[in-house]
Amino acid sequence: MYKAQDDRYENKAFNRSGKSGIFLPAVSLGFWHNFGENDDFQNMRQMCFTAFDNGITHFDLANNYGPGPGSAEVSLGKIIKKDMSNYRDELIISTKAGYTMWDGPYGDYGSKKYMIASLDQSLRRLGLDYVDIFYHHRMDKNTPLEETMHALATAVHSGKALYAGLSNYDGETMTKASEILKSMNCPFIINQNSYSIFNRTIENNGLLEASRKEGKGIIAYSPLAQGLLSDRYLNGIPKDSRIKKDGRFLNMKSLTEEKLIMISKLNKIAVERGQTLAQMALMWVLKDKAVTSVLIGASKPEQIIENIKSVNGAPFTEEELKAIDNIVL
Repeated sequence: MYKAQDDRYENKAFNRSGKSGIFLPAVSLGFWHNFGENDDFQNMRQMCFTAFDNGITHFDLANNYGPGPGSAEVSLGKIIKKDMSNYRDELIISTKAGYTMWDGPYGDYGSKKYMIASLDQSLRRLGLDYVDIFYHHRMDKNTPLEETMHALATAVHSGKALYAGLSNYDGETMTKASEILKSMNCPFIINQNSYSIFNRTIENNGLLEASRKEGKGIIAYSPLAQGLLSDRYLNGIPKDSRIKKDGRFLNMKSLTEEKLIMISKLNKIAVERGQTLAQMALMWVLKDKAVTSVLIGASKPEQIIENIKSVNGAPFTEEELKAIDNIVL
């Protein structure tokens, strides 16, 4: 049985999620990639141990994470049962429903039928009685917002989830959803959206400002733009890179000459700050107090340790922030 490091909480950064009572680590571990059915299980275990030993208490999943769909939850379920069951009360485990999981009209989007069935399946795969946060994974124009929010409230009121979250919502829809969930006495505490130096969508669709106004946290996924905001591609494409392994969400078309020039210029700023580009990119996302945590993906334990160092960097100067904007905007 794994035994966690005794000093795992010393000098570690935790941020309150909006106005809720929940604090999340500044850096959380995402299970989108590298925890699937064909990935190395011993490496998965070591990544979980390394994360927890270094103060990462939040593991983020979804019903469709793997690959294939559901396999990331199965992997974490095995790790918790085998190694980390003693630490369940020190962990925040989140999962989501909203994308295609099974055939037919009840395996996708945001109906109550789908949401509750998906959560039940997730709990079986994880081997848990409850998750800490249950998200609706994407906006759904085909389902009344009230129905989807009622599904989240039902999940919480039944004890299958402690808190509700929304993912990939814009500011206007999130505000409406927040009002509905409040009327149902359902604790909605966090939004999960893509946010990075390269992707400013939440600044432009009202989500960032609405989260501040509503007192909801933000957890940012893809803060490294699928690895582009690192030094991995400055001297060619590594054989073990995501472009080589996957290509669905990051491919050769992403690495334009213009984008490589941007990455090189950003890397120079990072070096001048005494950081890697990845560390600077994570810290850039965390500079906004509305952001509770950044979600990192990792393929090996060493990457987790390097990314955690981002929270110890010097605050950005106004000149540095302007220089970054001038490069990418």
